[in-house]
Amino acid sequence: MACENTMYDWSGIYFEKAVFVPKAKATQGFVAYMIAMTVGRFVGDAVVNRFGIKALLRYSGIFIFCGLLLAALFPYPIPALTGFVMVGLGVACVVPMVFQMAGRSTTMSSGTALASISSIGYLGFLLVPPFIGFIAQVAGLRWSFGLIALLGALIVVLVYNIKDDNQ
Repeated sequence: MACENTMYDWSGIYFEKAVFVPKAKATQGFVAYMIAMTVGRFVGDAVVNRFGIKALLRYSGIFIFCGLLLAALFPYPIPALTGFVMVGLGVACVVPMVFQMAGRSTTMSSGTALASISSIGYLGFLLVPPFIGFIAQVAGLRWSFGLIALLGALIVVLVYNIKDDNQ
């Protein structure tokens, strides 16, 4: 959820201030991200059924990491748009899959698991975008997006701790 809200709040600003597109076209990154996320949500169930939750979470993390890193390292319209599309595809199914896994938890009640996941998710949703602004003021937007790319890498690392019965 932190990556989603980062894209909601900062993608237009990123395109204007880091990619240097005219203000009238600054929303193109957000639009590309939202289209990719929408497409990803529509096809997500079929992809999960074919590859499994763990595999899709791993690929989602890779897409988020690579997409944000691409946009941060190459702040030009085409690479940044490509990166934002990758991020949109990456975040598309993460929240629904994590909620589904929490609902099937065998170590705690589904209500408690869902409440815990929701609380952590919304905490990231609320705290990370201001953190982006702080890092942007100190080091620049490209650095802040590069740091948020690490959240995608964190997803990949955390997937290895998921027990196979949650697939």
